[in-house]
Amino acid sequence: MKKINFRISIVLLVLFSLGIYSCKESETVSPERQNGILNLPYEPFNYSNINFPAHFSEPDLHGGPQNSIVSNDNMPTTNQITNAGATLGRVLFYDKNLSKNGRVSCASCHVQAKGFSDPKVLSKGFEGGTTRRHSMGLTNARFYRKGTFFWDERAATLEEQVLIPIQDEIEMGLTLDTLVARIESTDYYAPLFEDAFGDKTVTIDRISKSLAQFVRSLVSYESKYDIGRATVNRATDDFSNFTQEENLGKTLFLNIAPLGGLGCTTCHGTEAFITPSKSTNNGLDAESTTDLGVYESTGNPLDIGTFKTPSLRNVALRAPYMHDGRFATLEEVIEHYNSGIQAHPNLEIVLKDPAGNPRRMNLSQEEKDALVAFLKTLTDEKFSEGEKFSNPFR
Repeated sequence: MKKINFRISIVLLVLFSLGIYSCKESETVSPERQNGILNLPYEPFNYSNINFPAHFSEPDLHGGPQNSIVSNDNMPTTNQITNAGATLGRVLFYDKNLSKNGRVSCASCHVQAKGFSDPKVLSKGFEGGTTRRHSMGLTNARFYRKGTFFWDERAATLEEQVLIPIQDEIEMGLTLDTLVARIESTDYYAPLFEDAFGDKTVTIDRISKSLAQFVRSLVSYESKYDIGRATVNRATDDFSNFTQEENLGKTLFLNIAPLGGLGCTTCHGTEAFITPSKSTNNGLDAESTTDLGVYESTGNPLDIGTFKTPSLRNVALRAPYMHDGRFATLEEVIEHYNSGIQAHPNLEIVLKDPAGNPRRMNLSQEEKDALVAFLKTLTDEKFSEGEKFSNPFR
């Protein structure tokens, strides 16, 4: 009897290690786990019911009245995040089969450890060609109220945006018909579509919705800043977990000039540190020539040289910076705002002095260092390193 029990134990151990047997009777082994391609949990991660910190839903004074983060949510009622939908979106996001020759995925240009941006100035497509602009970070894309995407805002919704790189002749190079055919012929997708949508049917609409759900789930809320913010009534109060330098940088960033600050929140508002509803020109150049920004999408002269402003959360991970990746470090970015703003016709008004000229902030080295130190407190290691948003392929 002892020998029989021992043999059974050995068999069960082998089956368990192969993922064919589970010690929990209520769990079943899904086909995508059996084939050894995907590493997905039996119970999907929680993407749909996140307990955001209280300061996400409370209006706050960042140098002036601000809306709350959650009031700027662009998630449509027709595509609410579900755990199964975002799980499918995660697999699609990392799947290189979504490119013509199977060499790149969405994640190739939006790297988790880099704040879902690209450490390269310009990203490389499936055949080695380079993109026109630097890859924008995806952190908190959900909280851009206007809901348009890309630096030039040419995509009206996130559901529209996620399909454009797949079809782009430089980036991924697939037609939508080929995209559907490839997914239909890939075994591990059938149960994922059934979990997300109730049956195994593959459609462009479902691909678009699930990818958009995953991107909207990329919300960062567990940084050093968030830990400190939870202990005070107002963001402008000193945080006990901050150094003196970090608190100085926070004061400079959040407050308006009469209160000892620089008014940075005019363009990086709410506690998502994002411009919720408009594109801006930050004086990178005196005139726009080769890249006209949002004007290329709208035809409005007031949009010439303006670009979408991404969230600053995890910004320390996202070098290089700006739509063309011209700045290699945060120090260079700060110096631009300190002394390098150019007199573009559409320059954001907060970057002008009372005479209408480009603003010169005349910061001390201590103040510049403090601003960089503060921006680094927006880094969220659980977001940039956690399995929930990571590559699910073995």
